[in-house]
Amino acid sequence: MPAPNSSVAAFVAEIAALCKPAAIHWCDGSEAEYSALCARLVSEGTLIPLNPAKRPNSYLARSTPDDVARLEHRTFICTTDAAEAGPTNNWREPVAMRAELNTLLDGAMAGRTLYVLPFVMASGTPIEMFGVQVTDSAYVAASMHIMTRMGADVLARMEGKPFVRCVHSVGAPLAQGETSSSWPSNPTHKYIAHFPETAEIMSFGSGYGGNALLGKKCLALRLASVEAHKSGWLAEHMLIVGLESPEGEKAYVAGAFPSACGKTNFAMVEPPEDMKGWTVSTVGDDIAWLFAGPRGELRAVNPEAGFFGVAPGTSAKTNPVAMDMVGHDCIFTNCALTEDGDVWWEGMGTPPDRLIDWQGRPWTPDAGRPAAHPNARFTVRATNCRTLDANWNAPEGVEISALLFGGRLSKTFPLVFEAQDWAEGVLWAATLSSEATAAAEGQADIRRDPFAMLPFCGYNIADYMAHWLAFKDKLTVDVPIFRVNWFRKDENGRFIWPGFRENTRVLRWVVERARGRVEARSGLLGGLPRHEDLVNGSGSIDAARFDILMASDPDEIRAELEGQKRHLAGMGEALDGPFAPSYRHIHDRLDAAAATRH
Repeated sequence: MPAPNSSVAAFVAEIAALCKPAAIHWCDGSEAEYSALCARLVSEGTLIPLNPAKRPNSYLARSTPDDVARLEHRTFICTTDAAEAGPTNNWREPVAMRAELNTLLDGAMAGRTLYVLPFVMASGTPIEMFGVQVTDSAYVAASMHIMTRMGADVLARMEGKPFVRCVHSVGAPLAQGETSSSWPSNPTHKYIAHFPETAEIMSFGSGYGGNALLGKKCLALRLASVEAHKSGWLAEHMLIVGLESPEGEKAYVAGAFPSACGKTNFAMVEPPEDMKGWTVSTVGDDIAWLFAGPRGELRAVNPEAGFFGVAPGTSAKTNPVAMDMVGHDCIFTNCALTEDGDVWWEGMGTPPDRLIDWQGRPWTPDAGRPAAHPNARFTVRATNCRTLDANWNAPEGVEISALLFGGRLSKTFPLVFEAQDWAEGVLWAATLSSEATAAAEGQADIRRDPFAMLPFCGYNIADYMAHWLAFKDKLTVDVPIFRVNWFRKDENGRFIWPGFRENTRVLRWVVERARGRVEARSGLLGGLPRHEDLVNGSGSIDAARFDILMASDPDEIRAELEGQKRHLAGMGEALDGPFAPSYRHIHDRLDAAAATRH
C-alpha cells in the first residue's frame, strides 16, 4: 500500500534506514490482512490455532518467561527538565536516551518485516489523536488490528495532521538464513521510552502487550495525559458503563480501579435477577478520555477499539459477558492449553486432569505451579461484547453523571460513599490504595495508586492533581465523585459484600444519588447509602451485616489520613496546599463525632 502522507513516509524511511528490515509492509487494516498475519504467525510457531469447534478463529501465544508483564522499572519519561517527569516516573534526558536507543535499533530489524500501522485513538472526537507505529512483530501488528482503528482509511485522514511517532522493535535481528524463535524478544535490553516534547514513543526488547502495543498505555495514557494537561481535558485509566432503568432512562458512569480490582468484570456486569428491566452496557473497560461538553457537562469517550483483559479469574460466575466475548476471534497469550485444543486458566473452573501450561510443559493439578500465567491475557474486538453500548463509538462521547474510584482494601473504607464536594473527591482519588497485581513487576503487597494512574501519568503527578482540581471550573453540570470498595472483610477474613452482579446495586444507588432521587446519610468519610435504598429488599445482605460493611473506625481513619499525607508529601510540595481544606473538613467531622460519643 503506497503512503499518500509525505510526513509518514519520511518517518518510515528514517526508521527503515536505521533498523534495516528485510521488507516493509504498509498495513491496510483489512480482514484479509489480519488473517494473513495470523497465518504467518502460525507458520512461525508464535500462534497455536485453537479448536475451531470451540473457539473459532482464535489462537494461543506463549511468551518467554522474562516477557510477561509491563516493565515499569524499564519505562521512562524523557523530558529536558526532570521536574516535568516528576517524582513518580523514571526520568531520562531525551538526547542521551534517544542516542542509546538508536544504537540498539541500528540493524535491529535485520531479516524481519517492518510493519507500518497508521492508527487513531478516539476517532472523530474533538480530542482524537493519530499515531503511526512501526514494528518488526507480526504479533503486535495483529494485536493492533484488534485494539485500534487502523489502516489505509486512517492514513488517508492523517495528511497534514500531527501524529505520534511510535517505534517498536523486539530487538532480535536475524542473520541470513536464520529462523525466528516463536517469541522474539531481547533478554538483555528492554526500554519503553516516552518523549512528550516531540510526541515520540520508542520501545525496544519486549513483545508483551502494554510494552509493545504502543497505542494503549503509552499513547492513550502517558502521552495523551500530557496533551490533555496542555489542552484542558483528561486522559484516564477508567472504565465507562451505562445504566438503563426499566423506564428507559439512561446514565453513564466512569470509574478508575487499579489492576486486579475487578475493573473489567464491573465494565461488563449484568444486574442480579431481581433487578428486572435494568441493564448495564459497556462503553469501555480500561481507558477513558474526559472532556467538557457544549453545556459544561462532563463527556467521555473510549479511545480504543478492543479489550486486552486479564484471563485468570474470569469465569461464567465472575464475568459471563467476557466468557462469551472471547468465544471466537480472539488471541490469547500465556493461557494453558487443553488436550482438545481449547484454553484454560485459573478461576475458570475445575481444571482438566492434564493440560499444557503457559510455557508449553505438561501440567496436572498436583504440579504445584499455575497452569496459566497470572497475567495471561485475551485480546478481542470490542464488537465481540454483547453488552457493548449503542453509543460506544459516538464522536460526541457519552455524558458522565458520576465518577467512581475504587481500591482493594479489607478494612477502613466502606462499600461506597459520596465525597462532600469535588475537591474532597479528588483527594480520595489521589490517595487510592490497593493490593498488588500481576500486571506489573516488582510491586509491594499494598501500594498507593493515585487515580489508578501511578504507572501511566506522563508528567509531574503534582501538576496532574492540580489539573484535576482545576478541571471542575470547566464544568457547569455537577458531577459527584464516589469511592467504592468491594473487598471489605469481616473479623473472620471473609468478604462481607457478595460482589460481582451485586455491584450493580451500588451503580444504581450512585446514579440515583447523581439524579438527586435518594438521600445519603451522613458518614465520617462522606454520604452513605441507607440499607433500604441500596439493597432494595433483595436480601443480598441483612441490615446488621450492612452496618458492618458501611462502618468506619475513627482511629483507622486517622491513621489512614496520616498515611495519605506522607504519601502526598513524597509527591511534591505543590500537593500540600490544595488538599489542606479537605483534610480540615474531614478532621472536623472526626472531632465532632468524637465529641458526640463523649
